[in-house]
Amino acid sequence: MSRRSSSRPSAGLAKVPRVASPPRFTAPLWAHNGEGGWHFLTLPTEVADEMRQRVPPRGPGFGSIRVTVAVGASTWETSVFPDKATGSFVLPVKKDVRLINELAAGDTVQVQLRPHPAGAAVS
Repeated sequence: MSRRSSSRPSAGLAKVPRVASPPRFTAPLWAHNGEGGWHFLTLPTEVADEMRQRVPPRGPGFGSIRVTVAVGASTWETSVFPDKATGSFVLPVKKDVRLINELAAGDTVQVQLRPHPAGAAVS
């Protein structure tokens, strides 16, 4: 019976590419100056660049990228939208999420994003 050294890779096994973890970031919550009480987070530039590399914006939605978002006790599906002023994306944070997680404009929020593959529908 032969024993293989555990320090050598087995012949014939392909290298498995490393899967990137979903982007995580913190950003201040801000309120839009207008009707409706919309609140947003602006993605840090490096996260926006990573999102563009993972799922290039295309199709309807003027460059938006569909995502699943986790903030505190909440998870929901939405899109991030390009922001010409910053060159990044903005993430809308709905009222229910703000209430459940006791968030107000000016609060720093921890976020995890999972982009959907290009063309995937948000359910």
